[in-house]
Amino acid sequence: MADHYDTLGVSREASPEEIKKAYRRLARQLHPDVNPSEEAAERFKNVTHAYDVLSDPEQRQRYDMGGGQGGAQGFGDIFETFFGGGFGGGGQRGPRSRTERGDDAMIHVDVELKEVIFGVQREITVNTAVLCSVCEGSCCQPGTHPVTCDVCHGQGQVQRQVRSLFGNVVTMHPCGSCQGYGTIIEHPCVECAGKGRVRERRTINIDIPSGIDTGTRLQMRGGGEVGPGGGPNGDLFIEFRVMHHDTFSRDGNDLLATMQVSMADAILGAETRLTVLDGDITVQVEPGTQSGDIVTLRGRGIQGLRSTMRGDLKIAVQVTTPTKLSGREKDLVRQLAALRKDDPPHLGEFHQGFFGKIRDRFFRQG
Repeated sequence: MADHYDTLGVSREASPEEIKKAYRRLARQLHPDVNPSEEAAERFKNVTHAYDVLSDPEQRQRYDMGGGQGGAQGFGDIFETFFGGGFGGGGQRGPRSRTERGDDAMIHVDVELKEVIFGVQREITVNTAVLCSVCEGSCCQPGTHPVTCDVCHGQGQVQRQVRSLFGNVVTMHPCGSCQGYGTIIEHPCVECAGKGRVRERRTINIDIPSGIDTGTRLQMRGGGEVGPGGGPNGDLFIEFRVMHHDTFSRDGNDLLATMQVSMADAILGAETRLTVLDGDITVQVEPGTQSGDIVTLRGRGIQGLRSTMRGDLKIAVQVTTPTKLSGREKDLVRQLAALRKDDPPHLGEFHQGFFGKIRDRFFRQG
Protein backbone atom coordinates (compact mmCIF):
# COMPACT_ATOMS: atom_id res chain seq x y z
CA MET A 1 0.00 0.00 0.00
CA ALA A 2 1.33 3.44 -0.91
CA ASP A 3 2.67 5.69 1.79
CA HIS A 4 -0.01 8.17 2.91
CA TYR A 5 2.43 11.09 2.82
CA ASP A 6 3.44 10.22 -0.75
CA THR A 7 -0.23 9.88 -1.71
CA LEU A 8 -0.89 13.44 -0.59
CA GLY A 9 2.47 14.72 -1.83
CA VAL A 10 3.62 16.12 1.53
CA SER A 11 6.58 15.49 3.80
CA ARG A 12 6.34 13.51 7.01
CA GLU A 13 6.86 16.78 8.91
CA ALA A 14 3.91 18.48 7.18
CA SER A 15 1.63 20.54 9.42
CA PRO A 16 -2.11 19.79 9.68
CA GLU A 17 -2.80 22.86 7.55
CA GLU A 18 -0.40 21.68 4.84
CA ILE A 19 -2.05 18.25 4.84
CA LYS A 20 -5.49 19.83 4.52
CA LYS A 21 -4.40 22.09 1.64
CA ALA A 22 -2.84 19.14 -0.20
CA TYR A 23 -6.01 17.09 0.20
CA ARG A 24 -8.22 19.91 -1.05
CA ARG A 25 -5.99 20.46 -4.10
CA LEU A 26 -6.02 16.77 -5.04
CA ALA A 27 -9.73 16.36 -4.26
CA ARG A 28 -10.59 19.11 -6.73
CA GLN A 29 -8.67 17.26 -9.44
CA LEU A 30 -9.84 13.71 -8.69
CA HIS A 31 -13.44 14.01 -7.49
CA PRO A 32 -15.73 11.75 -9.60
CA ASP A 33 -17.87 14.74 -10.58
CA VAL A 34 -14.79 16.40 -12.06
CA ASN A 35 -12.80 13.42 -13.32
CA PRO A 36 -14.97 10.33 -14.04
CA SER A 37 -12.10 7.99 -15.01
CA GLU A 38 -11.54 4.78 -13.08
CA GLU A 39 -7.95 5.75 -12.35
CA ALA A 40 -9.08 9.07 -10.85
CA ALA A 41 -11.70 7.29 -8.75
CA GLU A 42 -9.07 4.92 -7.34
CA ARG A 43 -6.69 7.78 -6.61
CA PHE A 44 -9.50 9.80 -5.01
CA LYS A 45 -10.27 6.87 -2.73
CA ASN A 46 -6.59 6.59 -1.71
CA VAL A 47 -6.23 10.35 -1.23
CA THR A 48 -9.33 10.49 0.97
CA HIS A 49 -8.18 7.54 3.04
CA ALA A 50 -4.72 9.05 3.46
CA TYR A 51 -6.26 12.33 4.59
CA ASP A 52 -8.58 10.56 7.06
CA VAL A 53 -5.55 8.96 8.71
CA LEU A 54 -3.15 11.92 8.67
CA SER A 55 -5.71 14.53 9.71
CA ASP A 56 -6.47 12.66 12.93
CA PRO A 57 -3.62 13.19 15.46
CA GLU A 58 -4.03 9.77 17.11
CA GLN A 59 -4.28 7.84 13.84
CA ARG A 60 -1.33 9.78 12.43
CA GLN A 61 0.78 8.93 15.46
CA ARG A 62 -0.05 5.24 15.19
CA TYR A 63 0.70 5.34 11.45
CA ASP A 64 4.07 7.06 12.00
CA MET A 65 4.96 4.37 14.56
CA GLY A 66 4.17 1.64 12.08
CA GLY A 67 0.84 0.76 13.69
CA GLY A 68 -1.00 -0.05 10.48
CA GLN A 69 -2.36 1.67 7.44
CA GLY A 70 -5.78 2.61 8.75
CA GLY A 71 -7.36 -0.70 7.75
CA ALA A 72 -9.50 -0.76 10.88
CA GLN A 73 -11.31 2.31 9.62
CA GLY A 74 -12.09 0.55 6.34
CA PHE A 75 -13.69 -2.26 8.28
CA GLY A 76 -15.64 0.35 10.22
CA ASP A 77 -16.92 1.77 6.96
CA ILE A 78 -18.26 -1.64 5.93
CA PHE A 79 -19.82 -2.20 9.34
CA GLU A 80 -21.55 1.18 9.18
CA THR A 81 -22.84 0.47 5.70
CA PHE A 82 -24.61 -2.73 6.70
CA PHE A 83 -25.65 -1.80 10.23
CA GLY A 84 -26.99 1.70 9.96
CA GLY A 85 -24.16 4.25 9.60
CA GLY A 86 -23.31 4.38 5.91
CA PHE A 87 -24.94 5.17 2.63
CA GLY A 88 -28.56 4.07 2.63
CA GLY A 89 -28.28 2.99 6.31
CA GLY A 90 -30.30 5.79 7.85
CA GLY A 91 -27.33 8.01 8.76
CA GLN A 92 -27.29 11.75 8.34
CA ARG A 93 -27.68 12.90 4.74
CA GLY A 94 -26.87 16.34 3.43
CA PRO A 95 -24.67 19.02 4.96
CA ARG A 96 -24.43 19.74 8.67
CA SER A 97 -25.88 22.97 9.98
CA ARG A 98 -23.51 25.50 11.52
CA THR A 99 -26.40 26.69 13.67
CA GLU A 100 -26.88 24.71 16.88
CA ARG A 101 -28.79 25.19 20.12
CA GLY A 102 -26.74 26.74 22.89
CA ASP A 103 -25.81 25.04 26.15
CA ASP A 104 -27.89 25.33 29.29
CA ALA A 105 -26.29 27.26 32.15
CA MET A 106 -26.69 27.15 35.93
CA ILE A 107 -25.93 29.77 38.57
CA HIS A 108 -26.31 29.74 42.35
CA VAL A 109 -27.91 32.69 44.14
CA ASP A 110 -27.87 33.40 47.88
CA VAL A 111 -31.11 34.84 49.28
CA GLU A 112 -31.75 36.37 52.70
CA LEU A 113 -34.59 34.96 54.79
CA LYS A 114 -36.27 38.38 54.73
CA GLU A 115 -36.42 38.25 50.93
CA VAL A 116 -38.18 34.88 51.02
CA ILE A 117 -41.26 36.28 52.84
CA PHE A 118 -42.75 38.09 49.83
CA GLY A 119 -40.21 37.41 47.07
CA VAL A 120 -37.96 40.00 45.51
CA GLN A 121 -36.50 41.10 42.19
CA ARG A 122 -32.74 40.74 41.94
CA GLU A 123 -30.16 41.88 39.40
CA ILE A 124 -27.53 39.22 38.73
CA THR A 125 -24.47 39.02 36.49
CA VAL A 126 -23.70 35.92 34.44
CA ASN A 127 -20.71 35.00 32.28
CA THR A 128 -22.16 33.43 29.16
CA ALA A 129 -21.98 33.15 25.37
CA VAL A 130 -23.84 35.88 23.49
CA LEU A 131 -24.43 36.64 19.82
CA CYS A 132 -21.42 38.17 18.10
CA SER A 133 -22.31 41.81 17.45
CA VAL A 134 -19.94 42.04 14.46
CA CYS A 135 -21.14 39.13 12.30
CA GLU A 136 -24.53 38.68 14.04
CA GLY A 137 -24.08 34.91 14.05
CA SER A 138 -23.09 34.48 10.38
CA CYS A 139 -19.50 33.53 11.41
CA CYS A 140 -18.19 35.58 8.43
CA GLN A 141 -16.49 38.91 8.19
CA PRO A 142 -19.07 41.61 7.34
CA GLY A 143 -19.62 41.78 3.59
CA THR A 144 -18.59 38.16 3.00
CA HIS A 145 -20.51 34.90 2.84
CA PRO A 146 -19.75 31.17 3.04
CA VAL A 147 -18.86 29.66 -0.34
CA THR A 148 -19.98 26.26 -1.61
CA CYS A 149 -17.39 23.57 -1.02
CA ASP A 150 -15.79 22.66 -4.35
CA VAL A 151 -15.06 19.11 -3.18
CA CYS A 152 -18.54 17.92 -2.17
CA HIS A 153 -20.39 20.67 -4.08
CA GLY A 154 -22.42 21.62 -1.05
CA GLN A 155 -23.51 18.10 -0.13
CA GLY A 156 -21.38 17.90 2.99
CA GLN A 157 -20.58 14.26 2.16
CA VAL A 158 -18.42 12.35 -0.27
CA GLN A 159 -18.65 8.82 -1.60
CA ARG A 160 -15.97 6.26 -0.97
CA GLN A 161 -15.55 2.82 -2.45
CA VAL A 162 -14.19 0.09 -0.22
CA ARG A 163 -13.22 -3.39 -1.37
CA SER A 164 -14.47 -6.10 0.92
CA LEU A 165 -15.51 -9.72 0.93
CA PHE A 166 -18.91 -8.41 -0.21
CA GLY A 167 -17.38 -6.73 -3.28
CA ASN A 168 -17.03 -3.00 -3.83
CA VAL A 169 -19.07 -1.14 -1.24
CA VAL A 170 -19.94 2.55 -1.59
CA THR A 171 -20.16 4.54 1.61
CA MET A 172 -20.90 8.18 2.41
CA HIS A 173 -18.62 10.15 4.70
CA PRO A 174 -18.45 13.75 5.88
CA CYS A 175 -16.44 15.83 3.48
CA GLY A 176 -12.96 16.37 4.87
CA SER A 177 -12.62 19.71 3.12
CA CYS A 178 -15.65 21.48 4.63
CA GLN A 179 -16.03 19.21 7.72
CA GLY A 180 -19.49 18.22 6.51
CA TYR A 181 -20.99 21.72 6.38
CA GLY A 182 -21.19 21.89 2.59
CA THR A 183 -19.75 25.41 2.67
CA ILE A 184 -16.41 26.94 3.57
CA ILE A 185 -15.95 30.21 5.43
CA GLU A 186 -12.99 31.80 3.66
CA HIS A 187 -13.07 34.97 5.75
CA PRO A 188 -14.04 34.10 9.34
CA CYS A 189 -15.19 36.92 11.60
CA VAL A 190 -12.16 38.12 13.55
CA GLU A 191 -14.26 39.09 16.55
CA CYS A 192 -15.64 35.60 17.25
CA ALA A 193 -13.09 33.52 15.27
CA GLY A 194 -15.88 32.26 13.03
CA LYS A 195 -18.02 30.89 15.88
CA GLY A 196 -20.89 33.35 15.64
CA ARG A 197 -20.80 34.00 19.38
CA VAL A 198 -18.50 35.50 22.03
CA ARG A 199 -18.26 35.23 25.81
CA GLU A 200 -19.48 38.20 27.76
CA ARG A 201 -20.65 39.20 31.22
CA ARG A 202 -24.24 40.36 31.10
CA THR A 203 -26.71 41.55 33.71
CA ILE A 204 -30.25 40.19 33.93
CA ASN A 205 -33.17 40.79 36.26
CA ILE A 206 -34.77 37.78 37.90
CA ASP A 207 -37.94 37.52 39.96
CA ILE A 208 -37.27 35.49 43.10
CA PRO A 209 -40.66 34.13 44.22
CA SER A 210 -41.82 33.98 47.81
CA GLY A 211 -41.59 30.72 49.68
CA ILE A 212 -38.45 29.35 48.03
CA ASP A 213 -36.11 27.19 50.09
CA THR A 214 -32.53 26.05 49.80
CA GLY A 215 -32.29 23.84 46.72
CA THR A 216 -35.26 25.41 44.92
CA ARG A 217 -34.40 25.64 41.23
CA LEU A 218 -36.00 27.93 38.66
CA GLN A 219 -35.75 27.59 34.89
CA MET A 220 -35.53 30.61 32.59
CA ARG A 221 -36.20 29.40 29.07
CA GLY A 222 -33.87 31.00 26.57
CA GLY A 223 -31.75 32.52 29.32
CA GLY A 224 -28.72 30.29 28.67
CA GLU A 225 -25.92 30.48 26.13
CA VAL A 226 -26.52 31.41 22.51
CA GLY A 227 -25.68 28.53 20.19
CA PRO A 228 -22.84 28.26 17.64
CA GLY A 229 -23.62 30.07 14.43
CA GLY A 230 -26.17 32.26 16.23
CA GLY A 231 -28.29 29.26 17.20
CA PRO A 232 -31.14 29.52 19.74
CA ASN A 233 -30.28 30.06 23.38
CA GLY A 234 -30.23 27.25 25.88
CA ASP A 235 -31.98 27.62 29.23
CA LEU A 236 -30.73 29.20 32.43
CA PHE A 237 -31.26 27.32 35.70
CA ILE A 238 -31.08 29.28 38.97
CA GLU A 239 -30.58 27.36 42.21
CA PHE A 240 -31.17 29.22 45.48
CA ARG A 241 -29.65 28.99 48.93
CA VAL A 242 -31.50 30.67 51.82
CA MET A 243 -28.90 32.15 54.15
CA HIS A 244 -28.82 31.56 57.91
CA HIS A 245 -30.47 34.17 60.15
CA ASP A 246 -29.32 34.74 63.73
CA THR A 247 -32.80 35.45 65.15
CA PHE A 248 -35.32 33.61 62.98
CA SER A 249 -35.47 30.07 61.68
CA ARG A 250 -37.97 28.39 59.42
CA ASP A 251 -40.36 25.46 59.53
CA GLY A 252 -42.04 25.26 56.13
CA ASN A 253 -43.79 28.61 55.75
CA ASP A 254 -43.75 29.31 59.51
CA LEU A 255 -41.12 31.52 61.11
CA LEU A 256 -39.75 30.53 64.54
CA ALA A 257 -38.13 32.77 67.16
CA THR A 258 -37.61 32.99 70.94
CA MET A 259 -38.43 35.89 73.28
CA GLN A 260 -36.88 36.46 76.68
CA VAL A 261 -39.35 37.60 79.34
CA SER A 262 -38.49 38.76 82.82
CA MET A 263 -39.89 36.92 85.81
CA ALA A 264 -42.03 39.90 86.78
CA ASP A 265 -43.52 40.27 83.27
CA ALA A 266 -44.19 36.54 83.14
CA ILE A 267 -46.06 36.76 86.45
CA LEU A 268 -48.00 39.98 85.90
CA GLY A 269 -48.22 40.02 82.09
CA ALA A 270 -46.96 42.71 79.74
CA GLU A 271 -47.25 44.19 76.28
CA THR A 272 -44.13 44.68 74.17
CA ARG A 273 -43.15 45.89 70.71
CA LEU A 274 -40.86 43.69 68.62
CA THR A 275 -39.14 44.26 65.28
CA VAL A 276 -39.51 41.25 63.01
CA LEU A 277 -38.51 40.57 59.38
CA ASP A 278 -41.40 42.47 57.81
CA GLY A 279 -41.89 45.31 60.31
CA ASP A 280 -42.92 45.92 63.92
CA ILE A 281 -45.46 43.87 65.86
CA THR A 282 -47.15 44.11 69.26
CA VAL A 283 -46.91 40.98 71.41
CA GLN A 284 -49.02 40.36 74.50
CA VAL A 285 -47.42 38.39 77.32
CA GLU A 286 -50.21 36.86 79.34
CA PRO A 287 -50.03 36.78 83.17
CA GLY A 288 -48.61 33.48 84.37
CA THR A 289 -46.67 32.81 81.17
CA GLN A 290 -44.32 29.83 81.47
CA SER A 291 -40.99 29.09 79.78
CA GLY A 292 -41.70 27.21 76.57
CA ASP A 293 -45.13 28.77 75.99
CA ILE A 294 -45.70 29.71 72.36
CA VAL A 295 -47.09 33.04 71.19
CA THR A 296 -48.51 32.55 67.70
CA LEU A 297 -49.09 35.46 65.35
CA ARG A 298 -51.22 34.25 62.47
CA GLY A 299 -50.25 35.26 58.94
CA ARG A 300 -46.89 36.82 59.86
CA GLY A 301 -44.77 34.03 58.39
CA ILE A 302 -43.66 33.34 54.81
CA GLN A 303 -45.94 33.63 51.81
CA GLY A 304 -46.06 30.22 50.17
CA LEU A 305 -44.54 29.43 46.81
CA ARG A 306 -47.20 30.14 44.14
CA SER A 307 -49.65 31.10 46.90
CA THR A 308 -51.07 34.23 48.56
CA MET A 309 -51.36 32.57 52.00
CA ARG A 310 -48.75 33.26 54.65
CA GLY A 311 -47.57 30.99 57.42
CA ASP A 312 -47.42 31.99 61.09
CA LEU A 313 -44.81 33.57 63.31
CA LYS A 314 -44.32 31.39 66.38
CA ILE A 315 -42.44 32.90 69.31
CA ALA A 316 -41.30 30.68 72.17
CA VAL A 317 -41.12 32.34 75.57
CA GLN A 318 -38.05 31.97 77.78
CA VAL A 319 -38.61 33.29 81.28
CA THR A 320 -35.35 34.64 82.67
CA THR A 321 -34.49 34.34 86.34
CA PRO A 322 -32.33 37.10 87.82
CA THR A 323 -28.97 35.93 89.14
CA LYS A 324 -28.02 39.02 91.17
CA LEU A 325 -30.44 40.55 93.66
CA SER A 326 -30.04 43.31 96.22
CA GLY A 327 -30.83 42.62 99.86
CA ARG A 328 -34.18 44.37 99.60
CA GLU A 329 -35.08 42.42 96.48
CA LYS A 330 -34.30 39.16 98.22
CA ASP A 331 -36.50 40.17 101.15
CA LEU A 332 -39.38 40.91 98.81
CA VAL A 333 -38.99 37.53 97.12
CA ARG A 334 -38.98 35.80 100.52
CA GLN A 335 -42.16 37.63 101.47
CA LEU A 336 -43.78 36.52 98.21
CA ALA A 337 -42.68 32.93 98.82
CA ALA A 338 -44.15 33.03 102.32
CA LEU A 339 -47.44 34.35 101.01
CA ARG A 340 -47.52 31.79 98.19
CA LYS A 341 -46.65 28.74 100.28
CA ASP A 342 -45.66 26.86 97.08
CA ASP A 343 -44.63 23.23 97.14
CA PRO A 344 -40.89 22.68 97.53
CA PRO A 345 -38.84 21.66 94.48
CA HIS A 346 -39.79 18.18 93.27
CA LEU A 347 -39.36 15.84 90.33
CA GLY A 348 -41.61 16.45 87.36
CA GLU A 349 -42.01 15.45 83.72
CA PHE A 350 -38.68 14.68 82.01
CA HIS A 351 -37.65 17.05 79.19
CA GLN A 352 -34.61 17.18 76.94
CA GLY A 353 -33.74 20.65 78.14
CA PHE A 354 -35.50 23.92 77.51
CA PHE A 355 -35.03 23.97 73.78
CA GLY A 356 -36.28 20.40 73.50
CA LYS A 357 -39.42 21.55 75.24
CA ILE A 358 -39.72 24.48 72.84
CA ARG A 359 -39.23 22.20 69.86
CA ASP A 360 -41.95 19.85 71.08
CA ARG A 361 -44.39 22.71 71.55
CA PHE A 362 -43.53 24.25 68.19
CA PHE A 363 -44.37 21.08 66.34
CA ARG A 364 -47.43 20.17 68.42
CA GLN A 365 -49.14 23.39 67.41
CA GLY A 366 -51.04 23.48 64.14
